[in-house]
Amino acid sequence: MKLTGGVLQLLLVVGILFLAGCAGAVPADQAPTEPNTSDESTVETANGTVEIHYINVGQSDSTLVVGPEGETMLVDTGHYNDDGERVLRYLQRHGITRIDHLVTSHNDADHIGGNAAVIEYYETEAEGIGAIYDPGIAASTRTYAEYLDAVEEHDVTLYETREGDPISFGDVDVDVLGPPEPYLENEARNENSIVLRLTHGETSFLLSGDAEDDQERYLVDAYGSDLRSTVLKAGHHGSSSSSSEPFVDAVQPQAVVVSSAYDSQYGHPHDEVLRRLSDRSIPMYWTATHGDTVLVSDGSGVSVRTQRDAPTDALAIRDGDPIAPGTSGDVVERARLGGGPVESDFAADDEGRGGDDETAADGDETGDTAGGNETTSTESDGVPAIAAINADAEGNDWENLNDEYVVFENAGDEPIDLSGWTVEDEAARSYEFPHGFTLDPGATVTLRTGSGTDTDTELYWGSGSPVWNNDGDTVILSNADGERVIEVRYE
Repeated sequence: MKLTGGVLQLLLVVGILFLAGCAGAVPADQAPTEPNTSDESTVETANGTVEIHYINVGQSDSTLVVGPEGETMLVDTGHYNDDGERVLRYLQRHGITRIDHLVTSHNDADHIGGNAAVIEYYETEAEGIGAIYDPGIAASTRTYAEYLDAVEEHDVTLYETREGDPISFGDVDVDVLGPPEPYLENEARNENSIVLRLTHGETSFLLSGDAEDDQERYLVDAYGSDLRSTVLKAGHHGSSSSSSEPFVDAVQPQAVVVSSAYDSQYGHPHDEVLRRLSDRSIPMYWTATHGDTVLVSDGSGVSVRTQRDAPTDALAIRDGDPIAPGTSGDVVERARLGGGPVESDFAADDEGRGGDDETAADGDETGDTAGGNETTSTESDGVPAIAAINADAEGNDWENLNDEYVVFENAGDEPIDLSGWTVEDEAARSYEFPHGFTLDPGATVTLRTGSGTDTDTELYWGSGSPVWNNDGDTVILSNADGERVIEVRYE
């Protein structure tokens, strides 16, 4: 049922908050939805684009989702120390006049810091807030009290939201995966975060709040491989208590986004998490160095757009320069995850997006390369050719990583020293040829995705997850000076 502000205030005064359960922003008798894990979605069934904006709010969280028809969802509102100012500026700059769904992942002050200000602004100066979704576990903080006061003052509909409750968001499927009933770990707020999985066509995004080991374990046990998502927002700002190996392996993300401060007093993101991502060759985008990070999905692929170009290898992220929270500026495409180019009509402040696309090097052409067919790329003196690409391993790609490979050939008359040369995909996952490796005239070498013992004819990336997208990617070969010498696109 709907909770009025007066009831909430009364419960706050006596120090006890029991939020009555309800089904979400739909009639209460609607049956809970099951996670949409069908493999039948195709780009033809996905209308328009969805944008996921991970806002650079420092040591806190705020994520804006904009649907194909302009529907809006704001998940968390940043830290209490700026009272929502950064989030409000971002929303205003991007022309967001209404918040259809305001989701509170949990009631810690670094996630609800702007709730009161956002409610006040949208209810008095803009077009309002459709409904608020809250996991129902109170906090004894002034920030939380101000949030409830704003709900009461403006009589905003607030729903206690639990696992299985539906949230209607146009053509985008929204699955609420947490918190469960009963609550986990004695109602600890982090472990009972609202966890959302958003699905648009063949792409999906997992927003895990501050879920830690207990809730991650619950999710893995309850959903297993159904958690698989194109992009994961790392739980608890990249803390070692989150993003566990079983959880990351169940989600199998093609990219991970972390929201935390560059000089986090908690050391976020923790080294353990960085090693897990690096071991699996999963690119990472950190709001502290990439700035605002916007992912645009057309249902087939995802365009990754950031304010700054910064390292995405998890073990190298601290080599990037910090960008202050709240810094304005356009975002530019840095990578694509699956599919072809992704266009978007949204985000008035982002005219510069998509300007980083590289064309193939002179003399390189792309041919039918999937499944091990020969390519038509040509070599020049001292540069090997790409002879074959097998992106789709037999069976389950994750279980047969060494059947995913790229073959390089030296068709010239002289040996080619490949020491320090690199191979990259569109998501900037990178492999470096070992020091002293030479490809003789007429010889080939097969670079396999998984692990094994290197030989003169077989090299191993050492990735714990697939690298080459089955439905299209680009193989980028750069020399030891970092100069791109070959780019071959396959479909």
